[in-house]
Amino acid sequence: MAELATIARPYAEALFKASSSDLRGAALWVDALNEVAKDPQLLQFADNPNATAAQVFDVITGVAQVALPEQAKNFLRTVIENGRLAVLPEIAAQFRVMKNASGGSSDAMVYSAFTIDGAALSDLTLTLEKRFNRKLNVAVQLQPDLIGGIRVVVGDEVLDSSVKARLEQMKVALTA
Repeated sequence: MAELATIARPYAEALFKASSSDLRGAALWVDALNEVAKDPQLLQFADNPNATAAQVFDVITGVAQVALPEQAKNFLRTVIENGRLAVLPEIAAQFRVMKNASGGSSDAMVYSAFTIDGAALSDLTLTLEKRFNRKLNVAVQLQPDLIGGIRVVVGDEVLDSSVKARLEQMKVALTA
């Protein structure tokens, strides 16, 4: 949704500039706030006209999984007071992209039909880094409907070597 991206961009840019001295630390608390902000009950509470910004802030800081530094608290207050709590996941995503770009890396999501052990994941990471020509922060998510193989998403690039994708290609070829 372009509107969310447009709304989130100034917040993400300001956060990136303000936390340039400790991007890794900022990424930790931004991710923690992102997880909290995805909760539908919290968003419903925040949208309640009877709930004050201070009450919403107290609830979020109470359930956050990490201790929030003063910079995080100020950022959170700004987001809440401006009514942008629902945009926080997009702010976090844009912040992560900026952080990765400054470090010359990208996030890679590997979808696999089966679990990948540590050694295989290390080998896969090296292979993907060569293929995409950059440092990758690899995360794995199980997706049994792939049947076999993997599907890798790096930004807007997709590398799909799953059995499901190959079956779809065969279906298209046979029906064409």
